[in-house]
Amino acid sequence: MSTDTVRNAAGDHGLSEKGLKAGSVGLIGAVVIGVSCIAPAYTLTAALGPTVSEVGVHLPAIFLVGFIPMLLVALGYRELNNAMPDAGTSFTWASRAFGPWIGWMGGWGLIAATIIVLSNLAAVAVDFFYLMLGQIFNNPSLADLATILPLNIATTLVFIAAACWISYRGMETTKTFQYVLVAFQLLVLGWFAIAAFSHVANGTAFDATAISPDWFNPFAVGSFSQFAAGVSLSIFIYWGWDVTLTMNEETKNPEKTPGRAATVTVLVIVVIYMTVALATLSFAGVGDTGLGAGNPENQGSIFAVLAGPVMGPFAILMSLAILSSSAASLQSTFVSPARTLLSMGHYSALPKSFGKISPRHKSPSYATVASAIAAAGFYVVTRTVSENALWDTITALGMMICFYYGITALACVWYFRAEAFRGVRSFFFKFLAPLVGGVILLVMFFKTAIDSMDPSYGSGSEIGGVGLVFILGAGVILLGAVLMFIMYKKNPEFFRGQILARTSQPYNP
Repeated sequence: MSTDTVRNAAGDHGLSEKGLKAGSVGLIGAVVIGVSCIAPAYTLTAALGPTVSEVGVHLPAIFLVGFIPMLLVALGYRELNNAMPDAGTSFTWASRAFGPWIGWMGGWGLIAATIIVLSNLAAVAVDFFYLMLGQIFNNPSLADLATILPLNIATTLVFIAAACWISYRGMETTKTFQYVLVAFQLLVLGWFAIAAFSHVANGTAFDATAISPDWFNPFAVGSFSQFAAGVSLSIFIYWGWDVTLTMNEETKNPEKTPGRAATVTVLVIVVIYMTVALATLSFAGVGDTGLGAGNPENQGSIFAVLAGPVMGPFAILMSLAILSSSAASLQSTFVSPARTLLSMGHYSALPKSFGKISPRHKSPSYATVASAIAAAGFYVVTRTVSENALWDTITALGMMICFYYGITALACVWYFRAEAFRGVRSFFFKFLAPLVGGVILLVMFFKTAIDSMDPSYGSGSEIGGVGLVFILGAGVILLGAVLMFIMYKKNPEFFRGQILARTSQPYNP
């Protein structure tokens, strides 16, 4: 092992810099990219309806409950980043705390989840692209072009290639692109919320419903199964804030800025979600007919249904906002898997080719292109074989998110175990917060895994009486284990702890 794999600017951690462009992103830029990756406009239009169908008017309570473990985990991520700023995040930190085997699987969970969601984001962008064309040219038949499989696949691949190209050009290009698209989608969501509340005040809402304190009471949800399903959905809608940590080697003040950006991103998102959720419930109610938020026919994209009645002739702006949201998230989501793959290649947990850096753009060249090829291949295969397989894999994302977030949160607890009880701040931020957040997410992982074995979970597809969602989720994790053993045979040094050694943070009085 060369000496440059022993030190970085933060000290002797067994970590090293990878050649990324340092100091290219500040706090505001990191928060913008974090919000973009979460994609509030796209996420809300897809998640509001299904969550309402589970918990009704208690949607705000569930959003708040889902926010709590995200915030607790984000605090743990911040502490890990302060001690070990490294682009590998979950992979690197879990390797340092628990050893190379668990670290490798933590990295795989992040990579698999983000690769899968990249294909979904591209597909959503394509759907709204053709819907937008239909609205612009006043020709609804143009929206149906998205249902033509060869055209759909070709357009999706173009979107993935374009996002890959922007990401390949580095964080400066990414940041500029994101400022415009994030500002636009937040402006439209604010417009929608104000317009919805105005309709309620003027008596022109579809089903005007007064906001009640009971909406914020999670204990009023009908059953634990409904509660768990709602929390699982709400965890998904917050996912993506950790992209701010994967940029830590490219941010100004890398020990502090990424962690602060993660916390600010989660807080900004919960404000956006609560405002839009309250506006939607107040305007449409939770009924299962007409414009009601509980209508199964509205759940695919609730904003596509409500934008016209709420925003009138400006409804096209919502289509543009969702298109820009999914396109922006498609591009910013490339940041996480590319830098995790880069780190795994750099530390010899994957072939060294993944550790290559573009000499011109100082970005993960090979890893970025590999992420795009994997996402494109995944979409082509699943979309061609079965559309249910594609959407059930997206449903299984919750399992992978809880899996790698939970591992990373507990890595914080274990890594800082020597100083956890040496002060109030250490106890809360390095022990209690990540412990509670990690346990909640791992409980949700096992709960989702058990529930998804039921064939009625997701699309209703099954193989041998076992739900397709469980088969896909467990299959992706098992695939990671197989690849890990293959890498062990090819490069045992990493798995013997000879490159990224297991350690703990000593207490410094």
